[in-house]
Amino acid sequence: MIKWIAKIFPSTKKEDHTDSMKPEVQEHQKNNTESVSNKFLIVGLGNIGAEYVNTRHNIGFKIVDHLAKKEGIQFETAKLGSLAQFRFKGRTFFLLKPNTYMNLSGKAVQYWMDKENIPLQNLFVITDDLNLPFGTIRIKPKGSDGGHNGLKNINLVLNTNQYTRFRFGISDEFKKGKQVDYVLGEWDDNEKTALPERYEIASEIIKSFGTAGLENTMTTYNGK
Repeated sequence: MIKWIAKIFPSTKKEDHTDSMKPEVQEHQKNNTESVSNKFLIVGLGNIGAEYVNTRHNIGFKIVDHLAKKEGIQFETAKLGSLAQFRFKGRTFFLLKPNTYMNLSGKAVQYWMDKENIPLQNLFVITDDLNLPFGTIRIKPKGSDGGHNGLKNINLVLNTNQYTRFRFGISDEFKKGKQVDYVLGEWDDNEKTALPERYEIASEIIKSFGTAGLENTMTTYNGK
């Protein structure tokens, strides 16, 4: 009797094809994620203008300039900054020098992250640090702005401090009340002599971040 009724009134439940579709959807998402994760935004912080070119506060600009020269590429004027890019071991590195001035750096960072679809974990910000001895390298996956106006604005615009920053020590060898003059001052002769070797290491760090990963990069280079 039950079988006879079933034949007259077949189930109206629609066949669910969801499971059969999942592999294709997941594979598409996987491929898209892999594509995005191979892009890295390397931001060198600094101020535009000839008067700032060789100042301590512009170490971020100097480091990405050095790497661009090594890679044989040039910066081009782009929206909210100067941009250069190169490929290395299957990764694409975007080098950015914001032209918004230091205290508005976040606007340029946000724009290029959105435009190139770069995830937060692939953002790498290079900045000067008064709290570290000259030339000391400190790579951290997150942290406070430490009083740095560039980082402060990036934190504000991105609404997070969970991104990698590369702090380059400029020391605090200034007299009371002379911090601004010191930060916006030029390197002394001894520092100028030491900088080329520091630039080389910094370039290695950037490539390592994109290829070896953050943890390995911190282990290899922090304190060098």
